[in-house]
Amino acid sequence: MTAAAELRHLKGAAPKSKPQNKAAFWFLLPWFLGLFAVTLGPMAASLYLSFTKYNLLQPPEFTGLANFERMLTDERLHSSLAVTFTYVLVSVPIQLALALGLAVLLDRGIRGLAFYRSVFYLPSLLGASVAIAVLWRTVFGTDGLFNEGLALFGVEGRGWISDPETALSTLITLNVWTFGSPMVIFLAGLRQIPVMYYEAAAVDGASPLRRFTSVTLPLLTPIVFFNLVLQIIHAFQSFTQAFIVSGGTGGPTDSTLFFSLYLYQRGFGNFDMGYASALAWLLLVIIAAFTAINFWASKYWVHYDD
Repeated sequence: MTAAAELRHLKGAAPKSKPQNKAAFWFLLPWFLGLFAVTLGPMAASLYLSFTKYNLLQPPEFTGLANFERMLTDERLHSSLAVTFTYVLVSVPIQLALALGLAVLLDRGIRGLAFYRSVFYLPSLLGASVAIAVLWRTVFGTDGLFNEGLALFGVEGRGWISDPETALSTLITLNVWTFGSPMVIFLAGLRQIPVMYYEAAAVDGASPLRRFTSVTLPLLTPIVFFNLVLQIIHAFQSFTQAFIVSGGTGGPTDSTLFFSLYLYQRGFGNFDMGYASALAWLLLVIIAAFTAINFWASKYWVHYDD
Protein backbone atom coordinates (compact mmCIF):
# COMPACT_ATOMS: atom_id res chain seq x y z
CA MET A 1 0.00 0.00 0.00
CA THR A 2 1.41 3.36 -0.98
CA ALA A 3 1.75 6.26 1.47
CA ALA A 4 -1.11 8.18 -0.19
CA ALA A 5 -3.41 5.17 -0.07
CA GLU A 6 -2.54 4.53 3.58
CA LEU A 7 -3.27 8.19 4.42
CA ARG A 8 -6.69 7.96 2.72
CA HIS A 9 -7.36 4.75 4.63
CA LEU A 10 -6.56 6.40 7.97
CA LYS A 11 -8.74 9.43 7.16
CA GLY A 12 -11.62 7.16 6.31
CA ALA A 13 -11.24 5.18 9.56
CA ALA A 14 -10.96 8.18 11.87
CA PRO A 15 -14.67 9.09 12.12
CA LYS A 16 -15.49 5.57 13.32
CA SER A 17 -13.81 6.26 16.68
CA LYS A 18 -16.29 9.01 17.60
CA PRO A 19 -19.12 6.63 18.61
CA GLN A 20 -16.64 4.73 20.76
CA ASN A 21 -15.58 7.96 22.48
CA LYS A 22 -19.20 8.82 23.19
CA ALA A 23 -19.82 5.38 24.67
CA ALA A 24 -16.75 5.73 26.91
CA PHE A 25 -17.96 9.16 28.02
CA TRP A 26 -21.38 7.84 29.07
CA PHE A 27 -19.82 4.91 30.92
CA LEU A 28 -17.45 7.25 32.79
CA LEU A 29 -20.08 9.91 33.53
CA PRO A 30 -21.49 8.24 36.72
CA TRP A 31 -17.95 7.91 38.09
CA PHE A 32 -17.18 11.58 37.40
CA LEU A 33 -20.49 12.62 38.97
CA GLY A 34 -19.62 10.62 42.08
CA LEU A 35 -16.11 12.05 42.13
CA PHE A 36 -17.29 15.66 42.12
CA ALA A 37 -20.46 15.22 44.19
CA VAL A 38 -19.21 12.79 46.83
CA THR A 39 -15.45 13.45 47.03
CA LEU A 40 -14.15 16.70 45.56
CA GLY A 41 -17.23 18.76 46.41
CA PRO A 42 -17.28 17.87 50.13
CA MET A 43 -13.49 18.28 50.29
CA ALA A 44 -13.75 21.81 48.89
CA ALA A 45 -16.58 22.63 51.33
CA SER A 46 -14.56 21.24 54.23
CA LEU A 47 -11.54 23.30 53.20
CA TYR A 48 -13.67 26.46 53.20
CA LEU A 49 -15.31 25.63 56.54
CA SER A 50 -11.87 25.11 58.12
CA PHE A 51 -11.39 28.88 57.85
CA THR A 52 -14.76 29.68 59.41
CA LYS A 53 -16.72 29.52 62.63
CA TYR A 54 -19.72 27.32 61.90
CA ASN A 55 -22.18 25.62 64.26
CA LEU A 56 -24.72 24.21 61.73
CA LEU A 57 -27.38 26.65 62.94
CA GLN A 58 -25.96 29.94 61.70
CA PRO A 59 -24.19 30.86 58.46
CA PRO A 60 -20.41 30.27 58.46
CA GLU A 61 -18.37 33.23 59.70
CA PHE A 62 -14.94 33.60 58.10
CA THR A 63 -12.22 33.68 60.78
CA GLY A 64 -9.06 33.14 58.74
CA LEU A 65 -6.42 30.99 60.43
CA ALA A 66 -8.07 31.13 63.87
CA ASN A 67 -8.96 27.42 63.86
CA PHE A 68 -5.40 26.40 63.01
CA GLU A 69 -3.94 28.75 65.62
CA ARG A 70 -6.32 27.25 68.15
CA MET A 71 -4.74 23.85 67.60
CA LEU A 72 -1.49 25.07 69.14
CA THR A 73 -3.13 25.55 72.56
CA ASP A 74 -5.68 22.70 72.46
CA GLU A 75 -4.46 20.25 75.12
CA ARG A 76 -7.04 17.58 74.28
CA LEU A 77 -5.89 17.69 70.68
CA HIS A 78 -2.31 17.16 71.80
CA SER A 79 -3.45 14.27 73.98
CA SER A 80 -5.36 12.68 71.09
CA LEU A 81 -2.32 13.00 68.84
CA ALA A 82 -0.14 11.26 71.43
CA VAL A 83 -2.67 8.43 71.80
CA THR A 84 -3.06 8.05 68.04
CA PHE A 85 0.69 8.05 67.33
CA THR A 86 1.22 5.44 70.07
CA TYR A 87 -1.56 3.31 68.64
CA VAL A 88 -0.18 3.49 65.09
CA LEU A 89 3.51 3.06 65.90
CA VAL A 90 2.93 0.09 68.22
CA SER A 91 0.07 -1.82 66.63
CA VAL A 92 1.05 -1.67 62.95
CA PRO A 93 4.56 -3.25 63.30
CA ILE A 94 3.23 -6.01 65.57
CA GLN A 95 0.31 -6.67 63.24
CA LEU A 96 2.55 -6.91 60.17
CA ALA A 97 5.07 -9.14 61.96
CA LEU A 98 2.30 -11.51 63.05
CA ALA A 99 0.76 -11.50 59.58
CA LEU A 100 4.10 -12.28 57.94
CA GLY A 101 4.89 -15.06 60.42
CA LEU A 102 1.56 -16.80 59.83
CA ALA A 103 1.88 -16.34 56.07
CA VAL A 104 5.26 -18.09 56.15
CA LEU A 105 3.74 -20.99 58.11
CA LEU A 106 0.79 -21.31 55.73
CA ASP A 107 3.11 -21.18 52.74
CA ARG A 108 4.56 -24.57 53.70
CA GLY A 109 1.75 -26.35 51.90
CA ILE A 110 -0.27 -27.58 54.86
CA ARG A 111 -3.56 -29.36 54.33
CA GLY A 112 -6.70 -27.26 54.37
CA LEU A 113 -4.87 -24.10 53.32
CA ALA A 114 -8.03 -22.51 51.94
CA PHE A 115 -9.83 -23.11 55.23
CA TYR A 116 -7.05 -21.63 57.39
CA ARG A 117 -6.70 -18.68 55.05
CA SER A 118 -10.42 -17.94 55.35
CA VAL A 119 -10.41 -18.32 59.14
CA PHE A 120 -7.41 -16.02 59.58
CA TYR A 121 -8.89 -13.46 57.17
CA LEU A 122 -12.20 -13.32 59.03
CA PRO A 123 -10.99 -10.90 61.78
CA SER A 124 -10.11 -8.32 59.11
CA LEU A 125 -13.72 -8.35 57.95
CA LEU A 126 -15.16 -8.07 61.47
CA GLY A 127 -12.51 -6.15 63.41
CA ALA A 128 -13.86 -2.67 62.63
CA SER A 129 -17.49 -3.61 63.27
CA VAL A 130 -19.58 -2.40 66.19
CA ALA A 131 -20.36 -5.99 67.24
CA ILE A 132 -16.69 -6.89 67.69
CA ALA A 133 -16.02 -3.65 69.59
CA VAL A 134 -18.88 -4.47 71.98
CA LEU A 135 -17.54 -8.01 72.35
CA TRP A 136 -14.05 -6.66 73.03
CA ARG A 137 -15.41 -4.38 75.73
CA THR A 138 -17.10 -7.36 77.35
CA VAL A 139 -14.10 -9.67 77.11
CA PHE A 140 -11.73 -7.18 78.74
CA GLY A 141 -14.21 -5.90 81.33
CA THR A 142 -13.80 -6.48 85.05
CA ASP A 143 -15.91 -9.66 84.90
CA GLY A 144 -14.91 -10.50 81.36
CA LEU A 145 -13.66 -13.68 79.78
CA PHE A 146 -10.02 -12.57 79.88
CA ASN A 147 -10.07 -12.19 83.67
CA GLU A 148 -11.82 -15.54 84.01
CA GLY A 149 -8.99 -17.13 82.05
CA LEU A 150 -6.40 -15.48 84.30
CA ALA A 151 -8.28 -16.72 87.38
CA LEU A 152 -7.70 -20.31 86.25
CA PHE A 153 -3.99 -19.73 86.79
CA GLY A 154 -4.46 -17.91 90.08
CA VAL A 155 -3.84 -14.47 88.59
CA GLU A 156 -6.07 -11.64 89.78
CA GLY A 157 -7.57 -9.67 86.89
CA ARG A 158 -8.33 -6.00 86.58
CA GLY A 159 -10.59 -3.68 84.64
CA TRP A 160 -8.50 -3.56 81.49
CA ILE A 161 -10.90 -1.16 79.78
CA SER A 162 -11.45 1.08 82.79
CA ASP A 163 -7.75 1.37 83.70
CA PRO A 164 -5.97 4.27 81.92
CA GLU A 165 -2.72 2.31 81.90
CA THR A 166 -4.17 -0.64 79.95
CA ALA A 167 -7.17 0.74 78.05
CA LEU A 168 -5.15 1.67 74.96
CA SER A 169 -3.42 -1.71 75.03
CA THR A 170 -6.76 -3.46 74.53
CA LEU A 171 -7.39 -1.41 71.39
CA ILE A 172 -3.87 -2.14 70.15
CA THR A 173 -4.58 -5.84 70.68
CA LEU A 174 -7.80 -5.52 68.71
CA ASN A 175 -5.98 -3.92 65.78
CA VAL A 176 -3.26 -6.58 65.87
CA TRP A 177 -6.00 -9.24 65.85
CA THR A 178 -7.17 -7.96 62.45
CA PHE A 179 -4.04 -9.31 60.74
CA GLY A 180 -5.94 -11.31 58.13
CA SER A 181 -5.83 -8.84 55.25
CA PRO A 182 -2.04 -8.24 55.25
CA MET A 183 -1.50 -11.96 55.89
CA VAL A 184 -3.35 -12.92 52.70
CA ILE A 185 -1.34 -10.35 50.74
CA PHE A 186 1.92 -11.68 52.24
CA LEU A 187 0.89 -15.22 51.35
CA ALA A 188 0.25 -14.20 47.74
CA GLY A 189 3.67 -12.56 47.62
CA LEU A 190 5.39 -15.64 49.03
CA ARG A 191 3.80 -17.78 46.34
CA GLN A 192 5.51 -15.58 43.69
CA ILE A 193 9.06 -16.19 44.96
CA PRO A 194 10.79 -18.74 42.67
CA VAL A 195 11.70 -21.99 44.41
CA MET A 196 15.09 -22.04 42.69
CA TYR A 197 16.32 -19.26 44.98
CA TYR A 198 15.65 -21.38 48.06
CA GLU A 199 17.23 -24.41 46.41
CA ALA A 200 20.38 -22.44 45.58
CA ALA A 201 20.56 -21.11 49.14
CA ALA A 202 20.12 -24.63 50.55
CA VAL A 203 22.93 -25.91 48.33
CA ASP A 204 25.17 -23.16 49.73
CA GLY A 205 24.37 -24.42 53.23
CA ALA A 206 22.10 -21.55 54.31
CA SER A 207 19.98 -22.27 57.38
CA PRO A 208 16.18 -21.69 57.33
CA LEU A 209 16.67 -18.42 59.20
CA ARG A 210 19.35 -17.30 56.76
CA ARG A 211 17.12 -18.22 53.80
CA PHE A 212 14.35 -16.14 55.32
CA THR A 213 16.52 -13.07 55.92
CA SER A 214 18.53 -13.30 52.70
CA VAL A 215 15.93 -14.59 50.23
CA THR A 216 12.39 -14.20 51.50
CA LEU A 217 12.55 -10.76 53.09
CA PRO A 218 14.43 -8.96 50.29
CA LEU A 219 12.10 -10.35 47.62
CA LEU A 220 9.06 -9.60 49.77
CA THR A 221 9.96 -5.97 50.57
CA PRO A 222 7.56 -4.51 47.94
CA ILE A 223 4.71 -6.40 49.62
CA VAL A 224 5.88 -5.28 53.06
CA PHE A 225 5.95 -1.69 51.83
CA PHE A 226 2.46 -1.99 50.36
CA ASN A 227 1.02 -3.43 53.57
CA LEU A 228 2.87 -0.88 55.71
CA VAL A 229 1.40 2.09 53.84
CA LEU A 230 -2.13 0.68 53.87
CA GLN A 231 -2.12 -0.33 57.54
CA ILE A 232 -0.71 3.02 58.69
CA ILE A 233 -3.47 4.86 56.84
CA HIS A 234 -6.07 2.47 58.24
CA ALA A 235 -4.76 2.85 61.81
CA PHE A 236 -4.86 6.65 61.66
CA GLN A 237 -8.50 6.47 60.57
CA SER A 238 -9.57 4.10 63.37
CA PHE A 239 -12.73 5.31 65.07
CA THR A 240 -15.32 2.62 65.80
CA GLN A 241 -13.22 0.66 68.29
CA ALA A 242 -12.41 3.67 70.50
CA PHE A 243 -15.95 5.05 70.24
CA ILE A 244 -17.63 1.82 71.38
CA VAL A 245 -15.08 0.75 73.98
CA SER A 246 -14.95 4.16 75.65
CA GLY A 247 -18.62 4.96 75.18
CA GLY A 248 -17.73 7.87 72.91
CA THR A 249 -15.76 9.72 75.60
CA GLY A 250 -12.21 8.60 74.80
CA GLY A 251 -11.81 7.67 78.46
CA PRO A 252 -10.71 6.81 80.96
CA THR A 253 -8.88 10.15 81.25
CA ASP A 254 -8.55 10.44 77.45
CA SER A 255 -6.39 7.30 77.29
CA THR A 256 -8.34 6.05 74.24
CA LEU A 257 -9.05 9.44 72.68
CA PHE A 258 -8.13 8.77 69.06
CA PHE A 259 -7.74 11.77 66.79
CA SER A 260 -10.76 10.73 64.73
CA LEU A 261 -12.85 10.39 67.90
CA TYR A 262 -11.84 13.87 69.07
CA LEU A 263 -12.72 15.23 65.64
CA TYR A 264 -16.15 13.60 65.98
CA GLN A 265 -16.66 15.11 69.42
CA ARG A 266 -15.84 18.61 68.20
CA GLY A 267 -18.00 18.37 65.10
CA PHE A 268 -21.04 16.37 66.21
CA GLY A 269 -20.82 16.75 69.99
CA ASN A 270 -20.07 20.48 70.26
CA PHE A 271 -21.30 21.41 66.75
CA ASP A 272 -18.02 23.18 66.13
CA MET A 273 -17.91 22.27 62.46
CA GLY A 274 -15.35 24.89 61.51
CA TYR A 275 -12.78 23.58 63.96
CA ALA A 276 -13.68 19.97 63.11
CA SER A 277 -13.05 20.68 59.42
CA ALA A 278 -9.65 22.11 60.30
CA LEU A 279 -8.90 18.96 62.30
CA ALA A 280 -9.88 16.81 59.33
CA TRP A 281 -7.37 18.63 57.15
CA LEU A 282 -4.73 18.23 59.83
CA LEU A 283 -5.37 14.47 59.76
CA LEU A 284 -5.02 14.50 55.99
CA VAL A 285 -1.68 16.30 56.27
CA ILE A 286 -0.43 13.83 58.91
CA ILE A 287 -1.38 10.80 56.82
CA ALA A 288 0.13 12.38 53.71
CA ALA A 289 3.35 13.12 55.61
CA PHE A 290 3.66 9.54 56.87
CA THR A 291 2.96 8.22 53.36
CA ALA A 292 5.52 10.56 51.80
CA ILE A 293 8.14 9.53 54.38
CA ASN A 294 7.48 5.87 53.64
CA PHE A 295 7.86 6.43 49.90
CA TRP A 296 11.06 8.41 50.44
CA ALA A 297 12.55 5.78 52.75
CA SER A 298 11.48 2.91 50.51
CA LYS A 299 14.40 3.51 48.14
CA TYR A 300 16.75 2.39 50.91
CA TRP A 301 15.10 -0.92 51.79
CA VAL A 302 12.53 -1.91 49.13
CA HIS A 303 14.04 -4.11 46.40
CA TYR A 304 12.35 -4.48 43.01
CA ASP A 305 13.24 -6.85 40.19
CA ASP A 306 14.93 -4.07 38.23
